[in-house]
Amino acid sequence: MEYVTAFIVGGIICALVQVLMEKTKLLPGRIMVLLVCTGCVLGAIGIYQPFSEWAGAGASVPLLGFGNVLWRGMRDAVDKDGFIGLFMGGFEACAVGVSAALILSYLAAWIFKPQMRK
Repeated sequence: MEYVTAFIVGGIICALVQVLMEKTKLLPGRIMVLLVCTGCVLGAIGIYQPFSEWAGAGASVPLLGFGNVLWRGMRDAVDKDGFIGLFMGGFEACAVGVSAALILSYLAAWIFKPQMRK
């Protein structure tokens, strides 16, 4: 049942974002920033953690989850290091995910030889 819940929640999040893309003039980059910031805000007010525990990967995989990871990293670093943690925490918390995305996208580009569209 956990897989079904994750699939449905992730699908609802993606469907809502698709509606946002279709019905507004927001560019995809701005929508991505909106999702990351929404994940940060939901984490800061304490809503995201219980939602993530219930929804599983359906909530933690999309960009909302990335925003929440940034928030938790900053919160923990501020508790540990003070003000400088605002600048360090997000990088430390998401470094593995961002590094994996960069390395795997580089390997994919190297293997499949993408070309610019004309």
